[in-house]
Amino acid sequence: MKKTLLPFIIIIILIISGSIYWLKKQNITKEETPTEDTYTKEEKEKLAKLDNINEKIDYFNMDYLSRYLTYQQKNPNLKIEDIITRVNIGLDQPYYTNVKMAPYLNQIYILSNKYLALGENYVPDNLETLSSECARSGMQLVHEAKEKFEELCLAAKKDGYTIRAMSSYRDYNYQLNLYNRYVKQDGKEAADTYSARAGHSEHQTGLVVDVDNNQIDYTLFEQTKEYKWMQENAYKYGFIMRYPKDKDNITGYEYESWHYRYVGKEIATYIKNNNITFDEYYVRFIENKK
Repeated sequence: MKKTLLPFIIIIILIISGSIYWLKKQNITKEETPTEDTYTKEEKEKLAKLDNINEKIDYFNMDYLSRYLTYQQKNPNLKIEDIITRVNIGLDQPYYTNVKMAPYLNQIYILSNKYLALGENYVPDNLETLSSECARSGMQLVHEAKEKFEELCLAAKKDGYTIRAMSSYRDYNYQLNLYNRYVKQDGKEAADTYSARAGHSEHQTGLVVDVDNNQIDYTLFEQTKEYKWMQENAYKYGFIMRYPKDKDNITGYEYESWHYRYVGKEIATYIKNNNITFDEYYVRFIENKK
C-alpha cells in the first residue's frame, strides 16, 4: 500500500513546488516591470507633456524630468527626442557646471567635454609613438588608435593624398598652458569657444589627432583635397570629425575641420550615417552601458 502511494506523493510534491516557483517568478516580474502606478499623478501629467517619451526611448532619465520640461519650454521647436538628448548631455546648464568625472577610462568610447572631466592625473594606457611617415616627430596615440590612423594615412597616400598628424596626445599640463595662452590672447569667453580647459580636452584621451597635409596651416585643412578624402573615408578607419560644422550648440566648440577622434568603425559609421555628434551618440547608447 505504501509503495502504491509513493509515486502519487512525489507527483503532488512536484506540483506544489512548481506552483510556488511560478508564483514567485510572477511576483518578481511584477516588481521589476514599471507600471503607471510607479508614477505620481504629477509625474504622469509631466510625462504627458513630453508625449510619454519615457515609454519610447531607453535613455530617458526620470531624475531629469523637470529639466526636460524647462528645456522644452525654452526650445518649443525641438523634437522631444532632441530635448532628452541635449538635457542628458547637460546643455540645459552653463558650461563647466555640475561637472562629473568621465567614466570608461581607457575605452575607445570615453567622452570628455565641458560636463565630463578626465582630471589632472589621467594618462591613457598603451600610448605609442606614431610613425614618422604619418606624423610630426613625437606624436602619440593609444595603441588601437595609432594602428588605425597609420592605416588611414597609408591608404590616403596610396590614393595620392597626404594626411599627417600634427598634434595628438596632450597631457593635463600641456593643455593648461595652451588654454591659458589663448585666454591671455583672446579672453576667457572667446577661448572657451575653441579651446578646452585643462582636464576636459579630448586630446588627453590619446584618441585624437589634429591633421594637415604637410603643406598649408592645419586651420585651412577644409580647403585641401585631403579634407574631402577624409570626409569620404575617415569613418572606415574608425575616425569622426569631432566638432562638425553647425554643431557648436551641441559640442560646445567651434567647427574644426582638422580635429578627428577615434571611436571605432561601428560607432563612426553610425555617427556618419545619422549626422550626429559623438556627444549625442554617447548619451543615447553609451552613458548607461553596463
